[in-house]
Amino acid sequence: MAVSEPKQTDMDREHYLGDLECVYIPHGIIMDRTERLARNIMDDLGDHDIVVLCVLKGGYQFCADLVERIKVLCCNSSKTLPMRVDFIRLKSYLNDQSTQDLRIEGAENLPVLSGKAIVDTGKTMKTLLDHVKAFGPKIIKVASLLVKRVPSGKGYMPDYVGFEIANRFVVGYALDYNEYFRDLNHLCVISDSGKQKYKV
Repeated sequence: MAVSEPKQTDMDREHYLGDLECVYIPHGIIMDRTERLARNIMDDLGDHDIVVLCVLKGGYQFCADLVERIKVLCCNSSKTLPMRVDFIRLKSYLNDQSTQDLRIEGAENLPVLSGKAIVDTGKTMKTLLDHVKAFGPKIIKVASLLVKRVPSGKGYMPDYVGFEIANRFVVGYALDYNEYFRDLNHLCVISDSGKQKYKV
């Protein structure tokens, strides 16, 4: 994937200028790919009653856009996809490093998954999937905006993937670095100076 140098006209939030190395995936491309994933989900799960389980906080924008595109497709299709949306929060990052301490918040709502088809959006999937399977859903499908190429090649592979990217720390489109950068529309690579500026 081509990586461009950030320019002021590329940044949708000027207050981060200098904190970003580049725009990695522009917002328009994200929207195009999300529509394609919505079509794939409709093809596979149309006429099922599904629960969309959104993994907060980083998955909220992708989830909202994916659900919206599925709703539009339902209006123009012979298939229907009745949906309810629920939320769970996973916390595992400190600065740009994943920690061993994975916290699952919102698990008290998961009994609603029994017998349903699940479309899960987010990351840290192996741990979460083990937890979700205990509630007996009929089908589990995982949609993820990003999958990182890792040297071991042993990472979890979702059923629906937006983009496969290099192993870089990206922010924007609801992905954060210590709660900053979620308000960017594009996916961007944070600069070393940005990491230092917002480090905790």
